[in-house]
Amino acid sequence: MNLPNHQLTMTILMTPDKTNFFGNVHGGDVLKLLDQVAYACASRYAGRHVVTLSVDQVTFRQPIHVGELLTFLASVNFTGNTSIEVGIKVIAENILTKETRHVNSCFLTMVAMDESRKPVAVPTFTPSNPIEQRRHKAAELRREMRRQFEEKFNQIRKS
Repeated sequence: MNLPNHQLTMTILMTPDKTNFFGNVHGGDVLKLLDQVAYACASRYAGRHVVTLSVDQVTFRQPIHVGELLTFLASVNFTGNTSIEVGIKVIAENILTKETRHVNSCFLTMVAMDESRKPVAVPTFTPSNPIEQRRHKAAELRREMRRQFEEKFNQIRKS
């Protein structure tokens, strides 16, 4: 598959060892997979190892069932100096019926690291089509909202 350097697709079969007490795939297992996909996408883009800075707006839209294929569609949406926002959409597919469902979406911010485990600059992401431009603008807004939240939280904490 020839995806651009800023996109990644990964598909995984959901097996019985991933079930929760209700018989669905455990949300924690999905979160771990989301983190791995974001790592792979951001590292591939930056050409460096990355670490997770934040996980935003994780939305579990529908339950995921054992035996379904989960496809993670990841894309770099925005880059800062050392950070990369990766958006991920998760599609579940019933292998027998071929029915697909959008089951999860989220945004993870990853930070590129050098060999000394210090943050290092990443290539600037420039959106090249209307979808990427929309995602880029939304990512800028999320970044500003995180900054404002942190500022207000620090004010409360100091008082």
